[in-house]
Amino acid sequence: MAPTAPPPPGTGTPPGPAPARPAGPLGELPAVHAAVICVALPGLAVSPEHGQLTGHGLEGFYQHGRRLLSRCQLKVAGRDPIAVQGRSISADRARFLAVVRTAADGGPDPEIAVERIRQADGTERVTLTSSSARPLRLPVEIALGSDLADLGAVAAGRAGPELPASVHDSGMRWTSGAAHCTVTAQPPPTDALASAGVLRWAVELAPGGSCTIQLNIRNGRPARPPGQGASPLPSPQEARAEGDDPRVAALLHRSVDDLRALLVRDPARPADLYAAAGVPWRCGPAPAEALWAARMALPLSTRLAAGTLRSLARLQLAGTDAESGRIPGPFRDAGPYLPPGCTGVEATLAFPVVLAEARRWGLPESEVAELLPAAERCLHWLAGALGDDGYLAESGPVAAGLVRAETQAHVHRAALLGAELLSECGRPGADAWRARAGALRERFRTEFWLDDLGGGRPAAARTADGRPVPLLGAGAAHLLDTGLLGGGRLAPGLLDKVQTEQLARLLGGPALDSGWGLRGLAVKEPGYNPFGHRAGAVRVHESAVAVTGLAAAGYEKEAVSLLRGVLAASEAFGHRLPEMYAGEQRTAGSVPVPHPAACRPAAVAAAAGIQLLTAPAGIRPDAPAGAVALDPMRSAPLGAVRLAGLSVAGEPFTVRVSRLGVGMVEQAAAGLQLGG
Repeated sequence: MAPTAPPPPGTGTPPGPAPARPAGPLGELPAVHAAVICVALPGLAVSPEHGQLTGHGLEGFYQHGRRLLSRCQLKVAGRDPIAVQGRSISADRARFLAVVRTAADGGPDPEIAVERIRQADGTERVTLTSSSARPLRLPVEIALGSDLADLGAVAAGRAGPELPASVHDSGMRWTSGAAHCTVTAQPPPTDALASAGVLRWAVELAPGGSCTIQLNIRNGRPARPPGQGASPLPSPQEARAEGDDPRVAALLHRSVDDLRALLVRDPARPADLYAAAGVPWRCGPAPAEALWAARMALPLSTRLAAGTLRSLARLQLAGTDAESGRIPGPFRDAGPYLPPGCTGVEATLAFPVVLAEARRWGLPESEVAELLPAAERCLHWLAGALGDDGYLAESGPVAAGLVRAETQAHVHRAALLGAELLSECGRPGADAWRARAGALRERFRTEFWLDDLGGGRPAAARTADGRPVPLLGAGAAHLLDTGLLGGGRLAPGLLDKVQTEQLARLLGGPALDSGWGLRGLAVKEPGYNPFGHRAGAVRVHESAVAVTGLAAAGYEKEAVSLLRGVLAASEAFGHRLPEMYAGEQRTAGSVPVPHPAACRPAAVAAAAGIQLLTAPAGIRPDAPAGAVALDPMRSAPLGAVRLAGLSVAGEPFTVRVSRLGVGMVEQAAAGLQLGG
């Protein structure tokens, strides 16, 4: 039986039992916070910091969700190299540096350096460099092993034993059923011992000379399946940031690099790419995360949004029943007091929003027209799913009748942006959706706001019988996320002015602002856990939503505090922001604490880095009207900054924000009207 969480004060019993934690990959995930991960999906390499693959945990090379090589252990002169550094040098490559002491060394200084460059596509290059003044002849051996296990089985600890190897060409081969893996070496080894999976070389190094051995791990499938067209995102060299704070350039470079590495092609139409949720756990489709990532990456390009929308439109449920038009998606854990939420519903509500905003950024009208029927089907489903009270309640035996505040924010945004999309594209129904949004605002402001001596707060949810769930968490940031309308306008908020001011105070207070970003649950709430996925950990996505929402509402002080906190955390993580990290309070000299099971890289975290860095510029495009406006943060939280390689109306866009918070457009499409 699934455990039942204790109720929050004043709510009696919780809306439903907490989800059961399986003993498999979701229950006891191996720790990956210290792993060096290379990714270029469907390729993946997971390594310890010392670089030796021993077959423990998730270590190994993967392709298409299968571990091709679990063990790759190097010995030089019969010794394990002494690891001195292991780090990621790009999204898909890692460098491991080690040294080797030999009996011929004349003192404490090692004379042999060993560099290993590991790539996600299944390539490993080992280079030995000698600093000795005399020629050296060294035996080198690499012990290999493979279990050809599925990634899910590896994560659950159910991988089988290593398979027997056979000598194949200039390397080794393993086979299990229809799966196989070959490792070929260049130069060919001088000896191969299949029973031990060992390849051997006799390496001769001249004084100051070097020698390179390259391994290619393959399974007969393309490491990066070909498709039509190039990446929908600019390269890290094209999308650039520069300014007073050097962390800005590093974060944008890494965010773009990671997001590109997570792109996968839709099998039904390889020209369409979307972002996988994250590695190593969530390499498959995740509709809500893919849409969020595409939305936050709109300043770079509308092509990722278009590919994502087309891919999800093909997944829409068809037919004439109540589910017609909904995008299917898995359930997501919502913390200790709320039942899991359906990400498919979240994706369905996000679809018209992403299409409407992509149009503002410059998605061609021909592509808008192609995707508009799918957006209308999403709105049609929503119209049928709304209750008589105008709320979108949940169904099912666990959460029947539960009304989440965060979901109503998504509904409100979809109604307003959907209405404008329908109106400007000459489709009926816009007035009805504006009326629904207005009615939802009025009712929500009364029924979801809980007054108290501290000024009040929004309820996290209401149960089927109308009882509030008074939890304060990061999900409240979505109440400030309004959306972009025509003329550079922002959609009206779900809260009134007084409520918005109070929520801004709460989001910027020490209970939620950890100093590293926004906690998932306030520290004084029952069930707070700094490592809780939805119960106290900092999720980068929600921090980015809060920053843009607070800035748009005029609460720049609170927005800047969160922005600077996440930027400081990114530096500690080598500018590769993880999906989440511990919500422990920042103190002088402290560093953010990693979450052992967080995806890193993760699509929404990488895209959040893009949104966080473009937010201070306040870019408000309206490509259909041929205009763009700037509403920069007046405090210039990043100092002077210049962002190049952005895109508005399908053309390069460059913007600069001065130290005085003044925005200037340096490059834009011809004929684009500029406003302040």
